[in-house]
Amino acid sequence: MHLALVTAYPPSLGSLNEYGFHLARVLAAKPEVTRLTILADVLPEGTGHSRPPDPEHLRRVWRFNDPGNAVRVQRVLREIKPDAVLYNLQFASFGDRKVAAALGLFAPLLSRQGGLPSITLLHNIFETVDLDKAGFGGSSLSNHVTRLAGRLFTRVLLRSHLVALTLPRYVETLRGGYQARNVFLAPHGAFEEPKTPAPLPEGRVVMTFGKFGTYKRVEVLIEAHRLLLERDPALRLVIAGSDSPNARGYLEGVTAQFADVPNIQFTGYVAEADVPDIFAGCTAVAFPYNSTTGSSGVLHQAGEHGRAAVMPRIGDLADLIEEEGYRAEYFEPENAQSLAGALWRVIERPERARELGMANHLAACGLPLADVADWYLLHFQRLQHLGGKRADL
Repeated sequence: MHLALVTAYPPSLGSLNEYGFHLARVLAAKPEVTRLTILADVLPEGTGHSRPPDPEHLRRVWRFNDPGNAVRVQRVLREIKPDAVLYNLQFASFGDRKVAAALGLFAPLLSRQGGLPSITLLHNIFETVDLDKAGFGGSSLSNHVTRLAGRLFTRVLLRSHLVALTLPRYVETLRGGYQARNVFLAPHGAFEEPKTPAPLPEGRVVMTFGKFGTYKRVEVLIEAHRLLLERDPALRLVIAGSDSPNARGYLEGVTAQFADVPNIQFTGYVAEADVPDIFAGCTAVAFPYNSTTGSSGVLHQAGEHGRAAVMPRIGDLADLIEEEGYRAEYFEPENAQSLAGALWRVIERPERARELGMANHLAACGLPLADVADWYLLHFQRLQHLGGKRADL
């Protein structure tokens, strides 16, 4: 099978680029996939000097915030003639401007109309996204219009042959609210085949990882760090990652705001090859979220590397804890004292950090992404057998 994968791809800062990297890796290793072509986002200027070369099977064909992305993608698909196409998407994959983001979501529909078997992996749904905290908020009227548009473009995405969703609640919502019968559950999965976790580092190190500035904000974590320094002046905080596309300049502002707080390291963008070291170097992983927009890749990575999680019990994080067997120490969202207390309960006692980390490691071992990829390939084989007809499940 010649499979096309449409996704953001590192070192892009676009959403889901890490997931796209690992999904491409496991798909390319499958014997059923004789050829994989990645249709990725064009990198912004200034990111090409020291980055590793793109793999030969990758083509950068669409641009973030370009209204013509859906057409660009179809043009290349017609050229390369794959047997099927998999879209790795969330609602803002193609842009943080509403028109460009919305028009890009027509790409799976256009693929289906062109006779190409298509599956859309949808990482979030509008019904569970807090627009203000995700960086898309506005007036009450604007939010109402955005919600209506969200339902419309959910129906557009449902015109893919199949839509894969990462959480059971998402499947239930689309089957109940949209009468969709072409949706199926495809859990997030652990990126790597989990290996024996590295031992905890010397000293106490708290790490947070991701793209920050919208629903992932680090102010409360830094305030908690300030409180914890009174208990352990050697405690270190590592803020690993970059700005969200919807909050450019956020971390630069935070760095200036908290310049007086010691023992904080801002790593900037973390290359995929350096991710294991980032997790190995911490005692616990903090999730300073005030909302969620989908299944958490960082929680799955914490599990792969056997690290304890400290998080609020909200939204999709709560679903993951309940449904996939992860464990965490909890705190009240946006409460620095509560977060400091939760962190101290983990990092004060190494045995507690190891206990939570091993529980998360076992959860990650239960479902590697390579196994999830087999599920996609089975569905593609079914679509080919049906000759591209709608595949209601």
